[in-house]
Amino acid sequence: MGIREEVYYEGGPAVGDLIINLLLGLTVVGIPLTVGAIVRALWLRYRITNRRVSVTSGWMGNDRTDIIYSEITKIVTVPRGFGTYGDMVITLKNGGRLELRSIPKFRAMYDYINEKLSPAAQQANAAKTK
Repeated sequence: MGIREEVYYEGGPAVGDLIINLLLGLTVVGIPLTVGAIVRALWLRYRITNRRVSVTSGWMGNDRTDIIYSEITKIVTVPRGFGTYGDMVITLKNGGRLELRSIPKFRAMYDYINEKLSPAAQQANAAKTK
């Protein structure tokens, strides 16, 4: 038997993202943003464990992407919602990218994921924050 997988975070995008976009939906320009936020709230789920980052998305939540920490080379975060939530882009060794939109407590999530990365990836992330 291997190491037990412990869940650090499991849930959907930040509620603040939905609220802000619903308010923007009162304008014609904000309608596409509102639709996107509603779709994210319904079908987007994140699961961050001590072994991997999993994202369930797509129509009716039918797509799942799993990333193990050894595949990650860099993480970039962007605060949104007055810093209460944010977006995270994870770059992989093969050049692929995984975008995590509207992550609640994204700074704590970044710190948790970053401490699981290889020293080279941690160094790349440290260079970006300076």
